[in-house]
Amino acid sequence: MEYLSIVNLCKVYGKGENQVAALENVSLTIDKGEFVAIIGSSGSGKSTLLHAIAGVDVPTGGKVILNGQDVYAQPADKLAVFRRRQVGLIYQFHNLIPTLNVVENITLPVLMDRRKVNRERLEELLSMLGLTERRTHLPNQLSGGQQQRVAIGRALMNAPAVMLADEPTGSLDSRNGQEIIRLLKESHERYRQTLIIVTHDESIALQADRIITIADGKVTRDERQVARA
Repeated sequence: MEYLSIVNLCKVYGKGENQVAALENVSLTIDKGEFVAIIGSSGSGKSTLLHAIAGVDVPTGGKVILNGQDVYAQPADKLAVFRRRQVGLIYQFHNLIPTLNVVENITLPVLMDRRKVNRERLEELLSMLGLTERRTHLPNQLSGGQQQRVAIGRALMNAPAVMLADEPTGSLDSRNGQEIIRLLKESHERYRQTLIIVTHDESIALQADRIITIADGKVTRDERQVARA
């Protein structure tokens, strides 16, 4: 079932002679519950596309439609609520608040939304992410892999419909990187989320249902993987 539609999406940075087109009329659709990898060389526009889907980088033109809702047709205050509730975004670097512990970092989006923390979901996430015994630790008391787990928990806390990850293993060693991808896939399957990962790692891309290649701001290839046993 078509869930996410990207229609003639454009993003231009700069003005006049200094203009750079990061995205040029990108159009594609993604089904609900699909696991999609977006690949491309540095500067190809893949991260710009992800951030436009997330509602954090306003496109110059075109539309992003999620579950029938035109993301950028909303006023700024409603767009902020959309980002917190509908989209979970994970960056390469953890972006944790250094003065907040694990639980406080994970529940921050809920508290910013002035909503009550779902304690059952919190405990489920802590268990799934292997952070139950680290719940009161500050970020500087955690390893890089543990910090990225906290970032995943923060992105999942509001039960978003779409999970977006921008090079989520880029700052980790191979072992921790593989564990992060395992956790993202487990979340994708457990919560039936749409999962979109930007990566340069072919081994990660090959685990997806579909691989979209971006070059010079355009989709150059869109390939569905053969069903895995």
